[in-house]
Amino acid sequence: MANKTLFQTVRGIFTPKADTINEAGGKAYKLSPKHALAQFAATGCFSNTFYTEAGDQLENVLELTRNLDAEFIAKTAVYAREKGFMKDMPALLVAVLSTKDKALFEKVFPRVIDNGKMLRNFVQIMRSGAVGRKSLGSLPKRLVREWFETQPAETIFKQSIGQSPSFADVLKMVHPKPQDVEKEALYGWFIGREINAENLPEVVKHFEKFKAGEALEVPNIPFQMLTALPLTTKDWIAIARNAPWQMTRMNLNTFQRQGVFYMPEIVELIANRLRDAEAIKRAKVFPYQLLMAYKTAEANPEMPRAITEALQDAMEIATENVPEIAGKVYIFPDVSGSMSSAVTGYRKGATSAVRCIDVAALTASAILRKNPQAKGLPFENNVVKVRLNPRDSVMTNAQKLASIGGGGTNCSAPLAELNRKKAKGDVVIYVSDNESWLDTNRTWNNGTETMKQWNEFASRNKDAKLVCIDIQPATTTQAQERADILNIGGFSDQVFNLIAKFAQGNLTAEHWVGMIEKVEL
Repeated sequence: MANKTLFQTVRGIFTPKADTINEAGGKAYKLSPKHALAQFAATGCFSNTFYTEAGDQLENVLELTRNLDAEFIAKTAVYAREKGFMKDMPALLVAVLSTKDKALFEKVFPRVIDNGKMLRNFVQIMRSGAVGRKSLGSLPKRLVREWFETQPAETIFKQSIGQSPSFADVLKMVHPKPQDVEKEALYGWFIGREINAENLPEVVKHFEKFKAGEALEVPNIPFQMLTALPLTTKDWIAIARNAPWQMTRMNLNTFQRQGVFYMPEIVELIANRLRDAEAIKRAKVFPYQLLMAYKTAEANPEMPRAITEALQDAMEIATENVPEIAGKVYIFPDVSGSMSSAVTGYRKGATSAVRCIDVAALTASAILRKNPQAKGLPFENNVVKVRLNPRDSVMTNAQKLASIGGGGTNCSAPLAELNRKKAKGDVVIYVSDNESWLDTNRTWNNGTETMKQWNEFASRNKDAKLVCIDIQPATTTQAQERADILNIGGFSDQVFNLIAKFAQGNLTAEHWVGMIEKVEL
């Protein structure tokens, strides 16, 4: 009885009062403006999520940028692009800088707007009026021109996929000056001017001859440029031979349907490409993208086993940054109903098949794989009983966890169970949307139940650390940031790096925000 009283006292003394409510209506703590911006930058995609509308996300981000210094905005944009591999949010932050700090805008533009897709994102955001103007302005125009001037003609052509705006639209806006006859012909080709076709880059000439039936060899270009053409199996085999890593991952079923895998030589080539460690690193692939590729391929009875096995090998490589953590580790994946929503939100024609629960399950499985003594406690209303074998592959355990799903969100449930058992532990990791509401009591003038349960656990485990991974954009948390608590968002393996540093005590005072502050511009 004495212990119980002690723990209740400790929980009351050290639990800060909740200062807001979350999107689900539960008690929560506000993230600092810097932390909130970092959260949106690492997880937001301007789409409707289970709890919020896309427009609300945009307004929240813009409101945060109005009150934050330009340097932190610039560092967040670079971090989100270079470490988080995000697209929409870093492009928006760069657009914001164009009106807030021109010097910083010019400095970070080439680091964030690093390919044709990002260039189109940036121009689209600028023209939308979201940052207060509907034209590019002189400095943004110059930087867009410089992007065209610094890229080889072949690269410009291969990265020109997409509309609204198309590269033709962008060229008409900024009028880059071609440095040679090759680029002059290419720009004219884009916008439909009369040109000397002999001056076009070789890849474009090959493409035009292939379209006209004057060339038999398939040009080495993104296959999206070829799909409207009548392609033979031989053509698809040529495409598969030359496909870069991400294109291969995304089109395995297409290759199978087109008869590419009837040749053992091609199966071996594709399998070796998929498990190539350097290619995986260059592709900046999210581990969950590999999970979905595996699930799709596994569901196809005609897919060669060598391909699905290569995807499992690729997953082990993509998650190699998962830390081996000393001591007793607990991992809590959220399997509640809200976690069945698309991880990047709902957007007409572009909704991801990947759900939040898939990402949570994958993260938990990867940590179990590297830490065989760790224990997984999936939760929704309560802790869900499921047996996970750390010796199983990441794919196997991820699929087992992701098949649960349903129920309300009660983030404090797994901690409460550990406290009931007087469990010992060193590191506790949540993977959730953090929208806890079932454990909110009617007394406003106290903290969240998760924070109370953590304080009880921490009082029994002196040096224990709590990591809360949030996988959808939000401005609140269930556990307030402090020396023993890390709040972080994102999908890339950079999350694993931060967990490792935090567990070892090697993060700065503000943890994740501190890492962003260290970015050199």
